[in-house]
Amino acid sequence: MEAVEQDKDWNLYWRIEKVKAKKDGRKPVPCKTLKATELWEEIAYAAWASADPGIQFDTTINEWHTCPADGPIRASNPCSEYLHLDNSACNLASLNLLAFLNGDKDDQFDLEGFRQAVRIVFTAQDILVGNADYPTESIAQTSRDFRQLGLGYTNLGAMLMALGMPYNFEKARAWTGAVTALMTGEAYSTSTDLAQRVGAFSGYTHNRDPMRQVLQLHREALDSIPDSAPQDLMTAARASWDHVLAGCEKHGVRNSQATVIAPTGTISFMMDCDTTGIEPDLGLIKFKKLVGGGDLTIVNQTVGRALRRLGYDDLQVTEIEAHLLEGGSIVGAPHLLEHHLPVFECSMGDNVILHEGLLRMMAAAQPFVSVEISKTVNLPETATIEDVEDLHLLSW
Repeated sequence: MEAVEQDKDWNLYWRIEKVKAKKDGRKPVPCKTLKATELWEEIAYAAWASADPGIQFDTTINEWHTCPADGPIRASNPCSEYLHLDNSACNLASLNLLAFLNGDKDDQFDLEGFRQAVRIVFTAQDILVGNADYPTESIAQTSRDFRQLGLGYTNLGAMLMALGMPYNFEKARAWTGAVTALMTGEAYSTSTDLAQRVGAFSGYTHNRDPMRQVLQLHREALDSIPDSAPQDLMTAARASWDHVLAGCEKHGVRNSQATVIAPTGTISFMMDCDTTGIEPDLGLIKFKKLVGGGDLTIVNQTVGRALRRLGYDDLQVTEIEAHLLEGGSIVGAPHLLEHHLPVFECSMGDNVILHEGLLRMMAAAQPFVSVEISKTVNLPETATIEDVEDLHLLSW
């Protein structure tokens, strides 16, 4: 990336030859040299043509690697939320964030309920590690030795909408950072408590220092969350992370990883969520073709709640929802004030979130996720190769 910015040459090496050279203590000889910008343009073209992102920021990923003594992180799973050691696995679970907004208390976030849910689900996930079946013996051994877990959440987009908060606003990103920080802090806090009772993961001893360093990086990242974040959430998150650092120092941690943000497609349907994972809604009304034939119309159920939060009365809500159902769009709905339109922006349609906003939401959450985020950055059909280059550069 630095070579791209500085328009430098970039050397390519035969992989096996490079490994041999490293073992022999000599400098590998390039098999080909090209301009970094040429490769950069080819990557952007491939992503533009096929919708495959194609970039993994290996340096950053391995700086946040909790177990480098056992090998580097080389790749992710296909949905990209899980990265760790070769031949490992991670069991996933997600919490429905909207369920923690208390409608009887002005949509106050249920801190204690959320923390308790994290502790219960995380403990259950850890129990599953020793009882699960794995495709190979090596995957089973690595997973039991390092006990990677992937607690996450879904329905973030619906929660923000219910709060009357546009997904692409700084305050929404501050909320997201705070909620994610609390979730991962409470998960690792549970992990240190488990370590005190039943021991740290097997690979902890020879990865003690990097494990602690990564936990410290998470704690320090709390300072990057904007002041517009809810202060009760921030106070709780700081307390959780302080407990993590103190507990790790005394007992280690039970799990080398704790959280991911998975796609949550199927489980979000099962939990009756309006949005999946960290995504905003794809559209307020969606049409799905069924495998066995027929169609399914899916309507966002949070719209009415959001409208009431914004001050619309029952009759106005009914007429706005009728407009949405009839035309498939909330744009032009009666009574709806123009400055409220961003609250209902989606990934697609005629009231869309700019793709930069989708990426910035990931940036708000990523410092507080153990692993990665599965996320689609939707681009319009008119997007250019240069737009893709800009997104790749911004993501870096």
